Amino acid sequence: MSNKLYVGGLPYSATEGQLQELFAAHGTVESAKVISDKFTGQSRGFGFVEMSSGAEAQKAIQALNGTQLDGRTLVVNEAKPMERRDGGGGRGARSGGGRDRW
Repeated sequence: MSNKLYVGGLPYSATEGQLQELFAAHGTVESAKVISDKFTGQSRGFGFVEMSSGAEAQKAIQALNGTQLDGRTLVVNEAKPMERRDGGGGRGARSGGGRDRW
């Protein structure tokens, strides 16, 4: 088992410090990150926690998955590797819109 965990259902007011404190009761937390919108800076309601071992990660999943934090139900499970995304934006030769400037 991986030691990196996905944490969903976070209250938008949750901080990385609160996330670290919550998981520290179940083992050594290597890192805790709340994901925020890159434009507004507001929390997106999920984050990632890295525990020091797979056993501690499993213990945290069993203890915290389905529990409440500030009235929201947490989803805690093993983080999956980020899927590769092909860029869909930008202006290619056939993107249309605008005027060609030759």
